[in-house]
Formats: sequence, structure tokens, C-alpha cells
Amino acid sequence: MPNHKVLVADPIADAGIAELQADPDLDVDVRIGISPEDLLADAAQYAGIIVRSQTQIPGEVLDRATGLKIVGRAGVGVDNIDIPAATRNGVIVMNTPAGNTVSTAEHAFSLMASLARNIPQAHATVVDGRWDRKKFKGVELAKKTLAILGMGRIGTEFARRAMAFGMRVVAYDPYLSPSRARALQVELCDEVDEAVAGADFITLHMPLTDETRHLLDAARLARCKPGVRIVNCARGGLVDEAALLGAIESGQVAGAALDVYEQEPPAPDNPLLKSGQLVFTPHLGASTEEAQENVGIEIARNVRNMLVEGTIVNSVNTPSVDGKTAELLGPYLELCEAMGKMLSQISPRGSEFLTINYLGKAAELDTALVTRAAIKGYLHRACGDESVNHINAPGVAEKLGLTVSESRPSGRAEFTELIEIVAGDDQDTASVAGTFFGTTPRIVKINEHRVEADPEGSVLMVSNTDTPGVVGAIGGVLANHGANIASMSLSRNHVGERALTVLNLDSDLDPAARDELLAHESIHSAKLVRL
Repeated sequence: MPNHKVLVADPIADAGIAELQADPDLDVDVRIGISPEDLLADAAQYAGIIVRSQTQIPGEVLDRATGLKIVGRAGVGVDNIDIPAATRNGVIVMNTPAGNTVSTAEHAFSLMASLARNIPQAHATVVDGRWDRKKFKGVELAKKTLAILGMGRIGTEFARRAMAFGMRVVAYDPYLSPSRARALQVELCDEVDEAVAGADFITLHMPLTDETRHLLDAARLARCKPGVRIVNCARGGLVDEAALLGAIESGQVAGAALDVYEQEPPAPDNPLLKSGQLVFTPHLGASTEEAQENVGIEIARNVRNMLVEGTIVNSVNTPSVDGKTAELLGPYLELCEAMGKMLSQISPRGSEFLTINYLGKAAELDTALVTRAAIKGYLHRACGDESVNHINAPGVAEKLGLTVSESRPSGRAEFTELIEIVAGDDQDTASVAGTFFGTTPRIVKINEHRVEADPEGSVLMVSNTDTPGVVGAIGGVLANHGANIASMSLSRNHVGERALTVLNLDSDLDPAARDELLAHESIHSAKLVRL
């Protein structure tokens, strides 16, 4: 008798379903297009559920599915799955982050070529019985400058194709090291504005986060080279659609090709759809026979391996550990992931290395998973939640040219146990260290400054000259902007020199407050870190 019942709720490759059905330990139930009501009613009988983007797996389903062990997503995005609820209920969520890399890169490149030669618009006129050759004069790709924003898997594949067409490629990716950029033969820029300033074409391949939303807004489009052309096959919110339309109407942007939108599908009255200088496709980046075959087979195989053999790959919400080990390492994983997130927001751009130092009792741990947690936290802002996890974090770091190492320095530790994470290159470094006060995690050192901060929520870091009145000024500004201080730590190494003030806040901070802080003559920087 089969031991595990698996629901296939969305279409995947027949070969993937066949692999599941061939295993005698699995009972496969194919119910394509299952209704939300039926899913809620029947979820408890399944050990595994496989979906694409159509079927939603909300918290109420996960709460009711008492026998569920795994949800597999045939694709990258996991927006249709309630990840916190899955984690809370002990359900592993897997995806297939690499299965559609080539298909998406090829689609984006095809859109760029179509945009350069006005192919969709010209096609429409021929079908309509017209012969408007002069109207559709295009531009060549050869010898043009291409700016790639985001040099992950897809951006890297796009770069290779662009260089084959004779394009000069510049790139922006704060997590790509200079050595990796040289190996990829792209010119690495420190800022988005630097990358786009001289570009003839711009293509976006970044996750959608608070920092990348509307990455191309009205102000940045105005700073681009007049006549630039834009391609977006990543996430709709990366481009401010209203600003894009305005830039096209003014002539600043010559055209754009979009596969993703701020609202999907776009509303029929969306003014972008009426512009003749845009190319549209309905989110087809992963829609090739090969990609669908790859992700279908991959997710079926991974779900099968987890249920039958206990092997976990591409999990987005849990490390591969047994129950006892997870209980022991859990606090360390959480602390190091938080420290990694903090470090990623204060470390030099394009850091070449990430070193995790274990001192005291921490050096006695099996630190493989703890190190992965540190890497995951550090890469969180580079990749987003859906593409970096405890399993694939080392591989993602390697692709970005980030050398990761562990160290167990000898000698007496300042604390009973201490974990320090250092990032940087030959010129500059940054570091964050943490420990436990009893069972309570604390960040106790930032860039050689002794501090005490909770590794969660919003943390404001203010660098200032050690002069009277600065603390009062900081408190006054925060009070004026309704920001409540949960805890505060002051650190100086020498009287009258640079000091560091670290504040845990109960809520996020109005950006205007930062400008007000920087207006104070003794304050040099004010950085809000989100953990």
C-alpha cells in the first residue's frame, strides 16, 4: 500500500506526473483546477501538494492539512503559498529556481530584439494590408551599450547573449564582486544611475523588494540617455508604469518591452496599452516547452525524494536537519540570519568575501547550517526570499563571486561564545558580532564598536562625533517623527572621536527623519537597517 498521498493541483509536465505514479510508495491524485473549497475540505488527506501559480495555498489550508509535509511549486515564485503558515505548521515549501533560467533570458532577449526593430508593430501593419517600411526604421544591437540591473542566473545568461551580438555590457548588482564581474566580462557599476546613464538598452532582472520597487521611476528615467529602450521580464513593480508612459510621450524613452506588470493582467484602460512604442507579452518568460518540462520533472522528483527518502533540496523555509538538531541550532540560525541581513546593509558594495568566526562555545557546534543561515541573511536583499534559502545559499554566493569561509580563532574569547560575520575586500571591511545573554540573542559589536541591540525589527545606526548634545538631538528628531525607541546603545572608542549610537525602534522611520538627523553638524551618517 502507498504510504504517501500526493495532490497535483496545477498542470505540470506529463513526465513529472509519470515519475510520481511510478513510485509504489506514492498515491498520486491529479485534480487540475481544484476549487478552493474542495482543497480546503480535502487538504488533510495529502502528504504532498504540487502547484504552479494558479492554485493558492493559504494559511487556512495549511492549518487544516494536518498530514501535509511538503508543498512543491513548479517555478520560482512562491507568492501563492503562505510561507509563514507553512513554517508554523512544519510544512516544507520547495520551488525550482533554476528550471526557467534559459527560457526567461531568451524571452527577454527576444523582446529586446523585437523592440529594436519594431517587429510586432510592423507585423500588425502587414496583416492590416499596409506596407509602412519608412515608419519602422529600427536600430542595431551591435556596438550599443546594454545595462543589466541584476546579475543573477537570468541576468548572466542575458549578458552572454548580448555579448554574442556585439553589445557592450555594463551591470549593476550590489552583491556581484568585481572578480566575478571580470570573469563574466561585464563592466560593474557601483550605482544604478551610473549603469543606466549611458545605456542604449536597459534590462531588469532583480527581485521586487521595498528597495527595488519603482527602481526606474520618473527621476531615474530623466537621468537616462535620451532614446533609451527598456525591457522588463522580472517583476512589474520594478518600473513605475506612469513614469514610463510619461517618458515615452516626451521622447526621453524610445520604447519599452514588458512581460510583467504592476497589475496582472493589466486593466483594459491602462494607457500604456494604447502606446505604439511598447511591446507586450502576457508573462511568458517561463512559457517554453523545455522550461515547463524541466520544472515539472524537477518538482515531481524533489517531492518524491523528500517524502520517500527524506532528502530536502530547494527548500525556501527550512534547513535540512532532524528534529533534535533543529531544536539545538534554531536560535543560532535566527541570530546569524539577522546578523547577515544587518551586515548586507552596512558592508562595502561588491564584497569579495564573507567570513564567519566562531569563538568559545559556538566553535564547538556543527556550524555548517549556521554558516548557511549567515549567508542566507547576507544575500536576502540580493535575491529576495523566493530564490535564496538554507539549501542553495552557498551556491548563490559562489555564482556572485563571494568567497565564504569559516574560522575558529584561538585564544580567550571576550564572551563565553561569540559569532562574528565579516564582509569586504582588500580595501574595506564591515563586521557584526552576536552572542546570547542566557537564551536571549544580542548583537554586541558592529565594526569594532561595543553595542547591545536586539537582532530584530528596525535598527537605526547613527555615526556621530562624540560631543555633548548629540543624544538629545537624536531623541528630539525621533520624537518629532513619532518614532518610539525600544532600546538604545551608545559606543565610543575614544573621547571626542567617532561614536556609534544604535537604537531599536518600535516601528519604521520616516525618511524625512534621516535628513533631519544628517543636518546636525555632529552626525555623519544615519542608517536604518531592517531585520
